[in-house]
Amino acid sequence: MWRDRRILDLFGIERPVLLAPMAGSGGSELAIAVAQAGGLGALPCAMLSPEQVRTELGIIRQRVSKPINLNFFCHTPPEPDSGREADWRGRLAAYYSEYGLDPDAAPAGAGRNPFNEEACMIVEEYRPEIVSFHFGLPKEQLLERVRKTEAKIIASATTVAEARWLEERGCDAIIAQGAEAGGHRGIFLEEDISTQPGTMALVPQVVDAVSVPVIAAGGISDGRGMAAAFMLGASAVQVGTAYLQSPEALTGPLHREALARARDDRTVLTNVFTGRPARGLINRIIREVGPISAEAPAFPLATAAIAPLRKAAESAGSGDFSPLWAGQAAPLARPMPAAELTRKLSEDAEKLLTA
Repeated sequence: MWRDRRILDLFGIERPVLLAPMAGSGGSELAIAVAQAGGLGALPCAMLSPEQVRTELGIIRQRVSKPINLNFFCHTPPEPDSGREADWRGRLAAYYSEYGLDPDAAPAGAGRNPFNEEACMIVEEYRPEIVSFHFGLPKEQLLERVRKTEAKIIASATTVAEARWLEERGCDAIIAQGAEAGGHRGIFLEEDISTQPGTMALVPQVVDAVSVPVIAAGGISDGRGMAAAFMLGASAVQVGTAYLQSPEALTGPLHREALARARDDRTVLTNVFTGRPARGLINRIIREVGPISAEAPAFPLATAAIAPLRKAAESAGSGDFSPLWAGQAAPLARPMPAAELTRKLSEDAEKLLTA
C-alpha cells in the first residue's frame, strides 16, 4: 500500500522501517532480526575494531542475504589537550574517591573511530548495500571509493541547511533527525543545539528542500509516529529507542530497567559522556556535572575518564555513570522481539494511513 516506494525500491527492502545504528547497543543479532522482518538492518561500526566489524559482518552474511546498512561516524579527531583532560579528571575526582579509584589510572583513547582508510577497505571488501554516516560525510576521496562499490549513501541532517549540504554531495537519501531522537545528535554544520528543530517541524521542511527521499528519525516508537512521518512527506522512518528493549539488542540490564521507567520529561541532551551532545535519560552524573559541561573534552575524548566510574557503578548495580541513551518517545516502546516490532510498526502505520 505504500504510495511512496522510493526507499523500498532504492534499498530493496519490504518495509520502510530502518533500524537506527546504535553504537554499543546494536550488533549482528539485532540487524539480522530487522532484516528478516523486511526492514533495513544496521551495524554500527564506530565502536568496533576492524576485526570486530568483519566478525559481525560474517555472522550477518551467513544468516541473511537481505540488504544491510553499515554505519560510520565522520567526526574530525580532536588534537589532544592534556590540560583540558586533566581538568576534566579533576572535575570527576570526588567520584573517583567515592569509588576508591585513581583518576590518573583512567585509560586514554578516543573510544569512537571516524571513517578512515581501514573502514573504507572493509566497505570495498564486503560491499554492503547501504553505507550511512553520522556527523557529516567523510573526505571526498574516501566517499568516492564508497560510491564505486555501488552502495547507496545516506547521512543524518539535523537542519535544512545540513540536508541541502548532504544532497549537494551526492547522498541518495537523507535522514532528518529531529531533536527528540536518542543518542548523538548528527549536527555538523554548527554547534548550537538550542535551535535544533523537532521531527514534526524538520521533516516537511527537508522534504520541501531536497529532491532525494527523506527518512524521518526522532520520537518514532509506534505506528502512530510512523504514520505521522509519512503524512509529513517522509518515505521511511528510522527507529532506535524502541528497539533497545528487544531481546536481540545489546542493551545492558541497568539500561533496560531505566527504559522501563522512562518518562516523557526525563531525557536531556548532554555532553558529559563523550564530549558531544547526545540525548539520554537523566542520571546522577548528568544532574551533578551537566547536562552540558564546558569542562568536558572534545568528542570523543571525554569518554575515557567516565569509563572507570561507569564500570565501578555498574558493578555495584547503579547506572549513575552510564550513558542511558533514549529518545523522548521511550515510554511508548514495549519490549518485544525485533522482528515482531518491525512488522508491528509497519502494519499499524498501514492501517492508520488507509483508514
